Formats: sequence, C-alpha cells, structure tokens
Amino acid sequence: MFNKGVRGMKHQPRPIAAAVALAMLGAGLPAWAEEAATGAPATVKEEAVVVTGIRASKFKSLTAKKNADSLVEVISAEDIGKMPDKNVADSLQRVPGVNTITASGTEGGFGENDRVSMRGTPPSLTATTINGHAVGTGDWYVLNQSASGRSVSYSLLPSELVDTVVISKSARADLVEGGVAGSVDIQTRHPLDAKKPLSASGSVEYVYSDLSAKWDPQLSGQVNWKNDAGNFGVLLQAFSEKRQTRRDGQEFLWWDTIDNLWGKNKEVLAAHPDLKGKYVSLLTGSAYFEQERKRDGGLIAVQFKPSSDINLELTGFSSKLKASNYNRNAMQWAVSPLTHGVSPSKYTISGGTVTSLEFPSTCPAALNGDCGGSLVTDQIARPGASAKSQFINLAGKFKASDRLTLSGKLGSTKGEGSTPRDIGFEVGSGYTGGSYNLHGIDNPADVVIPGADKYAPNADGIGGWGSSTLSVDKERYAQADGDYHLGLGALESVKFGVRFSKHERQLESFKLKTLDAGKFVNVGPTSLYPGDFGSHLGGSVLKNVWQLPMSAVVDWSNKYQVLDGRNLDTEFRIEEPVTAAYAMATLGTDNLRGNIGVRVVHTKEDVHNNRKDKNGVYQDVLTSNSYTDILPSANLKLELSPSLIARMALSKTMSRPDFGALGSLTLNDLVLSGSGGNPNLKPVRATNFDIGAEWYYAPKSLLSVGLYHMDLSSYVSYGTYKQTFFNQTQGRDTEYTLTAAQNTTGRVQGFEVALEQPLAYGFGFNTNYTYANGKETSAYCQNLQNGGESHACDLVGTAKHSYNLGAYYEKNGFSARLAYNYRSAFLNGVDRKSAIYQDAVGTLMGSLSYTVSDNLTLTLDAKDLNNPVLKSYVYDKTGAKQPRSFYTNGRQYYLGLRMKY
Repeated sequence: MFNKGVRGMKHQPRPIAAAVALAMLGAGLPAWAEEAATGAPATVKEEAVVVTGIRASKFKSLTAKKNADSLVEVISAEDIGKMPDKNVADSLQRVPGVNTITASGTEGGFGENDRVSMRGTPPSLTATTINGHAVGTGDWYVLNQSASGRSVSYSLLPSELVDTVVISKSARADLVEGGVAGSVDIQTRHPLDAKKPLSASGSVEYVYSDLSAKWDPQLSGQVNWKNDAGNFGVLLQAFSEKRQTRRDGQEFLWWDTIDNLWGKNKEVLAAHPDLKGKYVSLLTGSAYFEQERKRDGGLIAVQFKPSSDINLELTGFSSKLKASNYNRNAMQWAVSPLTHGVSPSKYTISGGTVTSLEFPSTCPAALNGDCGGSLVTDQIARPGASAKSQFINLAGKFKASDRLTLSGKLGSTKGEGSTPRDIGFEVGSGYTGGSYNLHGIDNPADVVIPGADKYAPNADGIGGWGSSTLSVDKERYAQADGDYHLGLGALESVKFGVRFSKHERQLESFKLKTLDAGKFVNVGPTSLYPGDFGSHLGGSVLKNVWQLPMSAVVDWSNKYQVLDGRNLDTEFRIEEPVTAAYAMATLGTDNLRGNIGVRVVHTKEDVHNNRKDKNGVYQDVLTSNSYTDILPSANLKLELSPSLIARMALSKTMSRPDFGALGSLTLNDLVLSGSGGNPNLKPVRATNFDIGAEWYYAPKSLLSVGLYHMDLSSYVSYGTYKQTFFNQTQGRDTEYTLTAAQNTTGRVQGFEVALEQPLAYGFGFNTNYTYANGKETSAYCQNLQNGGESHACDLVGTAKHSYNLGAYYEKNGFSARLAYNYRSAFLNGVDRKSAIYQDAVGTLMGSLSYTVSDNLTLTLDAKDLNNPVLKSYVYDKTGAKQPRSFYTNGRQYYLGLRMKY
C-alpha cells in the first residue's frame, strides 16, 4: 500500500477513502482509524502520526495526527523511497525531536547515519525494536565493540526492510521498557497485506562516492505470494549493498602541558618558562581512512490465518555488514623532541594553548644527535571486521470472543561485532624539525614535517600491537497480551500482559604479540597519500606522506605477530533476566481521549569481570544486583475545537546502563588512559512531562508546538581515577588514568515547533525546530563548574538547537525533494581523558525521480551535497576550545531503477 504512492492519484482523496487507507496501515499496528459507511466520525484504535512523502500522503499524515491519542509519529516506506535514505536512521533525522549521528562513539563519522537519539539524550536512552520485540546488534568498529553500548546500530538496518517506523515520544504501559526519552519500532511488511496474489518489486542502483571516486552496486528485491483464499502467504526480501568509503581527517590525539611530560621536559621549561601550564598538541595527525562496506541479508515472513479469529506469523531476519577497514595516521611527534630536551625555535600562545609551535630544522649540537623523532606513523589494518544482526520471531493473535483478543510473541535475537585482527604497525622516523599552526576549530592546522614522504625508521625501528575482539549480544523473550473491550462509557477497554526475557552480552578479546624481528623488517615498497588528500578540509594539512598497502601490513603481521593469550582485564560477561507485567485502560468521550496504565519491571544483573587476586592470578568476579521499577503513564488528547487539539502526557521511564558502562575496560597504551565499567550502576530513571497543541488552520496544513520536561533522577556520567595495568606496548606495569561510569542526576527540557504547508502547482514545504536544554544537576558537577570548569555539567548528546527544512514538487510523474538537517554542537562522549564535543553541522540531501510507467521509475539521489566537515573539540581549563578532529567523507550519488509487478 505504501509502494503505490501518490503518482496514480488523479483526484484529491475523499475522507472515507483516506480513513480506509489508514485502517489498512501495517498489520503490526491494529487499524489506526475507521469510518463507518454512513460517514460517522472516525474512531481511533491505535496511536500514530504518519509522516509520509508528498501531496496525498500529507493528507493521510495530518488526518492520522489529528486522530491520535498519544505522542507518536510514523514514517512509511513511501516516504523513505522519496529520499536518499539508505538505512532507517536517514529518515528518522527529519522527525522533530529526533537526532542522528554517524558514529557510535567519539571516533567521528563514516558517511552513514548509525545511531538515533531523542530530545537531547544519548542514543542508549532511545529504545529500538523490530515488530515490537528486541533486536540484537553489533558494531563493526573495534572501539565500539569494546565499549559495548546498548543502542542499536542502524548500519545493519537497510531502508528496504521497512513498511512503517513508529516513533513514540511518550511512554505507554504496553510498550517494552528501555527508552527513557522514547522508542522506535521498525515494522516489516506482512504477506497477507499484499493486494495481489503475486507481487514483486526491486531496485538496481549504483552509488558513486566522490571522495573514493568509485562506483558500487546496490541491489534489493522482494517477492510476495498469497493463496487465492487469502489466508496463507510468504514474503521474501533480499538486499546486497556495497559502498567504498574514504575519510580524510586531521586528528589531535594528545593535548597536555609540557609540565606533565617526562625526560628532559624541565630543560625546555627552564629555557621557556612562559610555556609552563600551557597545552600543546603532542600528536597532530593526518588520518587517511578507507573501507569497503558490503551489507547483505534478507527477511522471510510466513503468515497463516486459518480463520478470521486466528493470525499466526513467523518472521526471520539476517543482516551482515562486512567492513574491513584500513586507517593511516601520520602524526607530528611533538612529544618526542620535547622529552628529549629540544626547545622550540618559535611559538605563540593564546590563553592556555600553544597555538603555533616550530622546532629547529636540525638537532641542536648540545644534544649530541639525541633529539628523538619528528614523525610517527600508524598503519592500522582491520581485515575481516564485521557486524551482524539476526532474529526469529513467532507472533500470534486470537480473537477469543467479541470482547477479548489475545496475542503473543516468542523469539530470539543475536548480534555480533567482530574484529578478527586489529593490527597496529607503527614507525617512528628520525628528527627533521617541523611545525604546526592552529586555526582554532574553524579550519585544520597547518602542519609541516620535512621528509614525511620518506620511509625512514629511526633507531627504534618498527613496533606494533594488535588484538582480536568479538562482542556477542543476544536475547530470548516471550510475551503474552490481552485486550478486553469493556464499552463502559468513558472506559472503552483494558489491555494487559506479561513479558519474560533474558539478555546476554559478552566481550572476548585476545592479544597479538609482536616478535623482536618485526621491529627491523623491510616492509617493502611504499606510496604516498592521494594528491587530493585533505582538499575538502581546508587548511594546509600534512598530505605528502608515505603509506603502505593494507596487504603489506597484513603480511607483516602474518610473519611477526602471534596470539599471546587473552585480554582478561577487558573481557566481561553480563546476564540480564527481566520480568515485566502491565495493565492499561483506554479512555474515550466526545472531546477527550487517551490511555492510562502502569508497567512493573523486575531486572536482575549478573556482571562477570576478570580481576587479579593478591597472587596476581585472574579470577572471575561476580557482581549481582536486582531492582524493580514501577512505571506509570498517562496520555490525554482534548479537542478544543474542530481545528484545535491539546495534548498532555506524563510518565516514568527507565533505561538500563550500557553494557560497557557495567563491565568493559578499554586501555590506551600510548597516552596511558582508559575507560572502565562500574558493575554497581543503577538504571537511568526519569519522570517525563509533555504538553502541546496542534492547529489545523487550513486543509493539509498544520502548525504544532510542544513543550517537554525530563527529570533524570538517575543518570550515568563519568569520573576519573588511577589504576595500574600491564602495558602491552611498553612491556611493563604502568599507571593509567581511567574514566569510569557513575550515577548522577540531570534534566532535559525544551520545545518543538513544526509546520506543514502545501503550495500551489505541486509545490510544498515543511519545517520543524527543536530546542533542548540539558544539564547534569549533581552537586559534584556543580562544584566543578563553580571551580572554573564551565562545561562540567553538560549532558552527553544534548544539542541545544536542531531543525529541518524541506521542500518538494510533484507533478506529471516528476518528483523532486530537498531536505536540510542541522544540529548544533553537543557533548559526544569521553575519550583519552577528555570530554569530546561534536561541533554544529548541517547536511543537504536531494532526490529526483521520474515515473516512466506504473511499474518503472528512474531515480537520482544525493547525500551530503554540501560536503559537510565533521568537527570535534575539547575545552581546556580556561574554557577555550581546542580542536580534536576534522573529518570529511565526501558526497554520495545514487543512480537507480525501481521496478514493481
């Protein structure tokens, strides 16, 4: 029903036809609205707001929004098809109050939306389900595998999967808990919804990534069959999508003062006392990343309705993202000459930062040639990196009587993130001088390192590190629900149910040891970075740099690296059995509708860590905790006039801490930092309040405004402490500064404004704006803030301003859309002892299509037309911004052909 779209509609849809269409939307949701043949007013059966594509879909959208009981929005497959949306998150970013990021953590973006968050909170506080059940997930990036977040990776969920996406901004008792800020339910197609006994559709696309300058195929298709009786059907979907990615970047991996260094640093400070306490960029790198992504998988659904009272459906899904990747980073090694006593020949200071730094071109005679090095390069290969997600789900519905309907789900899901080999090949070159000149966070730094194009290891030669990582995420679940129609005046029905689940998360990690012979091996021929490296970043980034092919790094590892046991400090295992029950009443009068209910949830958490005993032997340490949450909720809708509606929602919500925050440990041997878990963390709990109004001031038009407040009575933030671990790079025990999770308090409040307005001659536009003000409210952070750390109370994920601008045209078979999405700066997480902020960024995308016939459409889509630069920064102790990274992934163009039968 969504694939047909609006091209075949020659006349404006009538209200009865629109209501019938709404009643048919998605078998996963009961009918949203129905209208009797006599023209009686529509009766809402389930809450939804449809955010579909163009023209007639706008009419359906506003009709459904007006009839909805609670704060819910829905995106249809039709809307996704009218934009260059290659996974579900691409579409969600245009919904008011919803934000997306192109990475799970602080690693920067990779040209595809990967995580979804709502209303200024981290992605882990937004629950994602498929057809109302959990979905196991995995990450392809090794640091995210170790961090083990709870949020779902949308890189595994292609847009072809979708029939409908339901975004719930307010809680209801019948929704699975886990979303403090809201939830996203991705609903797949159902075989018996098809209009014809046999139908098929598919697309053939080629994507061109302008930075990698390569074309790649993107294929998808589906076949749906149902018998003549219309009571048995089978749906098969498959996708195979390949894309070559390239990311150019500049990274500032180590900010510190010369005071905190070692060796002959005091001699440098004695010669230049004004450098004392000033922050220096100690590793300023040109990062060149390449990856081949290939996403393969499919879905099968078998549906059987032996009678009008019984409906059974078995659904299976599998998606695998092959994501081998190779990252090179050529870094100005400022820490090396500074610790060898080399004083800079020139420098400038602004506030607490050394904004430019230049070393003498030759090693000072007084140091007798012992000046350290000017360039250190990392060639990091991750062959075979991948992520997987799969599930099997059996759902059933039985109409026991005219008043009672029973339903249930039973299934299991599993996700994996795997990096079989994370190979680090590091080369330190001799001293040649060099310089950097910062431009704040506006543009990358100018970096000069003489001889960077030459492969010239210094006396320390070649070193390396490596690991093998596997993260497994799985859940088994069973759920039973009942819906009893009462018909007692304002009390229409009661819904009730129970759910049982057991979630497990496990991280396995092995070490790779570099043999001594590997330090001096001749690794073979080298080449240079591409000539256009960094050309879209601005500034004079270091680009004339030597590099190796990925195959040479893998060959080196094959010869000189061996498995050396498990990283027992890092590994953990978590078991999380959950029992939940709920009851919810549906209310309805002439002008007032809504629902009120309560969900009770009991969670048990068993966290297994490996820790050394007093004899230095690792032992399995079990930490067990359990807690019960009572989660009431209420949603009310008041019709003040035929065109004006007021809404209010109040609820308590909860989300369990990230698995990594409970059990993970990640160490960085170079800068002696890490992050550790806290197995005694409490869940994130919140009290949410929403109030809003919608004005349907003209046909197909809407102006809406909503206010929201989220009181986080418990929230997960981070503190630091010192702990000693074995340093693989240095081969000895060293002291690390760990950043550990801890519970605190916070709040998020703000408002949303949205406008839908069709214009004449097939034109129209839509826009929305969201304001989010989020702060940690604990006494600890406020003391830090009063002590001068002005951003100590910032919440992770809170972008104060976000907005969307959209315009469309559709007429005579031609369709065009433009959409611009903007998100202001926000705290993205903690890395290497620093709070990392992502700077404001906007993205422009567009779509053109022409309907050749009822069964054939030509498409041209474009993503990131404005070639956005992703910038991140940190604050120093004076409150000034220091650059942390600049990245660009280039533009993507999709030329395609869509067919249906």
